[in-house]
Amino acid sequence: MLEQLLIFTRGGLILWTCKELGNALKGSPIDTLIRSCLLEERSGAASYNYDAPGASYTLKWTFHNELGLVFVAVYQRILHLLYVDDLLALVRREFSEIYDPKRTVYNDFDETFRQLRREAEARAEEFKKSKQMVKPVNNIKKQGQVQKAGFDKGGKSEGGLAADGGDGDKVKGHKLENGHSNGNHVDIEEPRMTGVVKGKENTSSNINAFDVSKLQKRTKGGKKTDTVVNKGSKLDPKKKVTKKNRVWDDAPPDTKLDFTDPVDANGNENIEVVAADQGESMMDVEEIISSDSEGEEDDNVQKDSKPEAKKKGWFSSMFQSIAGKPNLEKEDLVPALRALKDRLMTKNVAEEIAEKLCESVAASLEGKKLASFTRVTSTVQAAMEEALVRILTPRRSIDILRDVHAAKEQRKPYVVVFVGVNGVGKSTNLAKVAYWLLQHNVSVMMAACDTFRSGAVEQLRTHARRLQIPIFEKGYEKDPAIVAKEAIQEATRNGSDVVLVDTAGRMQDNEPLMRALSKLIYLNNPDLVLFVGEALVGNDAVDQLSKFNQKLADLSTSPTPRLIDGILLTKFDTIDDKVGAALSMVYISGAPVMFVGCGQSYTDLKKLNVKSIVKTLLK
Repeated sequence: MLEQLLIFTRGGLILWTCKELGNALKGSPIDTLIRSCLLEERSGAASYNYDAPGASYTLKWTFHNELGLVFVAVYQRILHLLYVDDLLALVRREFSEIYDPKRTVYNDFDETFRQLRREAEARAEEFKKSKQMVKPVNNIKKQGQVQKAGFDKGGKSEGGLAADGGDGDKVKGHKLENGHSNGNHVDIEEPRMTGVVKGKENTSSNINAFDVSKLQKRTKGGKKTDTVVNKGSKLDPKKKVTKKNRVWDDAPPDTKLDFTDPVDANGNENIEVVAADQGESMMDVEEIISSDSEGEEDDNVQKDSKPEAKKKGWFSSMFQSIAGKPNLEKEDLVPALRALKDRLMTKNVAEEIAEKLCESVAASLEGKKLASFTRVTSTVQAAMEEALVRILTPRRSIDILRDVHAAKEQRKPYVVVFVGVNGVGKSTNLAKVAYWLLQHNVSVMMAACDTFRSGAVEQLRTHARRLQIPIFEKGYEKDPAIVAKEAIQEATRNGSDVVLVDTAGRMQDNEPLMRALSKLIYLNNPDLVLFVGEALVGNDAVDQLSKFNQKLADLSTSPTPRLIDGILLTKFDTIDDKVGAALSMVYISGAPVMFVGCGQSYTDLKKLNVKSIVKTLLK
């Protein structure tokens, strides 16, 4: 049963709701749809699922872009109503005829909606009956395909597999054992060997099987070579092998190979101290970008889209540019959107994200009237630019200094946890953030919670000595959640304003390490969870962010799990104009980019310039 159908403007004014339905929705599905889908440029999706305590809803919507109207239908997810899409299209058509911008009440639309609903339900019933009548004929054909494929050539028909539930699995297993998958040949030498060893499973795999006698001969030969190697590799234990320095040309040999920092009599390293007033962090420097016109890029897009479009006479083209196109259709947008998608992908935007963005832009432009003297490409580019700015602009305050002072007034430290995959630069950028905080007279403590990787504690200790800030460490093979908790307690006693927690790098599929990270976040409840990611990453950005958030949600014991709050983008100075990783990460997680690492020194940390990123993406 349909739970609710409502019509509202893009400004948020509700024009009409179905009083007959009148069901009180649990939770706030409409608000969540607007906040998480429509404002995040995900309106190209087919539907949106909303989970509330005691209910699970599916929401579907459509737009009238020329009038600026949104039509939303809500129903229980378990029902799978077939008539909703048809009903939304009918309501959109009828309501647009009576819509008046000066009018806010449409009580007379109730009777029209009842008729439209009955019409949509009747169509759905007819469609269901016609489908049931056609289904047996299809099943007979599919079964015949399975038999023919299974007994003739091992089977390549996917329709047969879909028709017979259990039998399809047998056929699929038969295909894989014979070295075929979906009709494509794969390496079949190893499956044939398996067929010889496990001959009971598949007798057909014994044909052209591997000769075991040849394998035995090879192993015998291998033993001989192994014994020769073992004899030659015996070394005298008394002789100590030392590495000799290579001498280039006639240069005198260097006697020193260890260029690390010297150690004093107490065993402490004499590490250079970096004063906090030596050099201003790039976080406090405003970046200025030039406002060059992008007419040249529009011309390139127009040239790319010319072969796709139909050739028109000069008079019709001139008349259309003066009068404007009545309504933009999807076919008009396809060439420009295809060129934009290719451009985004060349800038390292994940393909899935580029596809969704283009679908969302198409949904926002379809049906709109094209203004006079305006090209489709420039209209599409302007819509895409507006969408990118909306996505990359933070929806909440990311002023960490203000949050630090607010926590200081409550007499508790502000805790930041750095998480991410291996080798992205968590420890180095943690030190950059510490340097920036020191410049603003904020006392900082580091917590060495990477108890997994060798050398991680020593690396953080080196940064702490250079910056002259305290570090809390417990060595290796300790529970990082307990180490972080004790570090926060120590910071509370010492009066430190901020605790920067370094964690071990972990791949998103490593469940034991992800479970340990979830425990650390749940036990210590940090104020900010920063995901540290490389600007070099492409399609993997989607996988990393989505799985990190998914694992943190699944493995948490809290009913309201903490997810990623912000992103720190590293190695930004190595990518030239391939800035798409920033867009992919923000789009998939909804978290803002709070810091950008752009070098190797402590001052090389800056804010994300949204205008600069958007300009580079569309250039």
